[in-house]
Amino acid sequence: MNLVGYARLQDSLRLSAFHLNRPAKIQPVTRIKRIGETLTVPPGSAPEPDDLLGHLLFALKHEGINLTLLAQALPQIPAARVEAELVKAPNGIYLRKACFLREAFTGEELIQHSPVRGAFVPLFDPDLYVTMPGERNSRWRVEFNGIGTIAYCATVERTPEIVALLDYDILARAQHFMRSLPTGMMDRAINRAYLHETQDSFAIEKESPSEDKARKFIQLLRQAHEGIPLREDYLVHLQNATISNPLDMAGAFRHEQNHLANGLQGAAGVTYVPPDPDLCRELMEQLMALGNSAPGRIDPMIAAGIVSFGFVFLHPFMDGNGRLSRFLIHHTLCRAGALENGLLLPVSVAMKREERLYLETLQSFSRPAREFWDVRWIDQGQYSFEFTGDPSIYRFWDATSAVRFTLEMAKRALEVELREETTFLENYDRVVRTVNEAYDVRGSDLANLVMMCLTNNGKVSNNRRKQYQYSVQPEVFDYIEQVTQMLLDQQAQQRPQDKSGH
Repeated sequence: MNLVGYARLQDSLRLSAFHLNRPAKIQPVTRIKRIGETLTVPPGSAPEPDDLLGHLLFALKHEGINLTLLAQALPQIPAARVEAELVKAPNGIYLRKACFLREAFTGEELIQHSPVRGAFVPLFDPDLYVTMPGERNSRWRVEFNGIGTIAYCATVERTPEIVALLDYDILARAQHFMRSLPTGMMDRAINRAYLHETQDSFAIEKESPSEDKARKFIQLLRQAHEGIPLREDYLVHLQNATISNPLDMAGAFRHEQNHLANGLQGAAGVTYVPPDPDLCRELMEQLMALGNSAPGRIDPMIAAGIVSFGFVFLHPFMDGNGRLSRFLIHHTLCRAGALENGLLLPVSVAMKREERLYLETLQSFSRPAREFWDVRWIDQGQYSFEFTGDPSIYRFWDATSAVRFTLEMAKRALEVELREETTFLENYDRVVRTVNEAYDVRGSDLANLVMMCLTNNGKVSNNRRKQYQYSVQPEVFDYIEQVTQMLLDQQAQQRPQDKSGH
């Protein structure tokens, strides 16, 4: 067998974990290097096949930190085996990391023949991962600098894409853009952003909100700026505010198992099963603590992605989790003080336009997690659920794709959605002003007709012409269309020039 490191541990100990992105394998190469999606290892650099501690230390050195596998593998390696290695290398960096984690996961103290010397070492390499200021363990001189705690931790790799998005500084650009708008335009643009964020957050859930529902959700979004700490009663209040059916309103985090389904009959239709209620409650306490502290300790956009997706993967309510998870993006950014003057990045609008990518990002966790559940269909709407995996798959998760997606949608919300909102308002003002100079039209009628014409690609529908036939002259309808289409055509011709100019 040619498996090395984490892949060897997962196979030998039958550990519950998602598919490894870069499994290590023995190959006819001269040095350890990545080829495609494999970490290739020369035969002479691989530990002996049955040396599990050797494979674990190899993984720590060459493959990074996978807490899901480490939490399951370390308790299965005898303390005596680890202690024997300590005698030979008491200050070994990767051995110290292994000892620190083994004690944290088992509560069993290892025998140290001599105290560890040397500088503190970070558990997560800051060059490879996004990290938080950590807690130092003086016994092993290891600093836990993960995003979370040893009970719940998300990992985010510093991929080139994420580094570039962070360097772009989306939040600072959004603030600058809004401050650059003419007086009064900022408030109007923000108001339209709130409206469209609400409509598209519901649309992602295949719902069309009533006027009352939309108004309540807009109030909810504005409430994010209050920076209220995450607590169970606050999240229950938010869940109740997003739900219209009183029977679906929660009184606390769920006390029963829930699941997501795609409409197919039986167990085959169950697409995701979140953690059982007890584990969910425990991990929600961890996630809320992280959501309250992380925005001031790491980049707010990274914190927002972790809190939002972490929430939806735990699914603490029987209904309303999707809308709340997207609300938590705004809440996290506001907790960090990153959005001023009521500013909102309409990320749900961007997500709706990139719905396929949003689904793929969710499925990168939900699909492999589903494989660890034995789901049996009992009768209509009734299932039995048996978890066959390890709780660590929910405790320790790779948030890299979730964070990248959140950053990409925030960038799009700034570059496309917010700019389109302001362009729409500028066009509206220009058309209204031009028509007013030529005709005397009641203000409210003109406002409605121009708004409808702009949203209908420069056409006033026959229904609208009939609706306003007794208060607006027939030639006004044609003039509104003419002015609007001329303006839209001019802007369409300018777009290629704008792109080539950047």
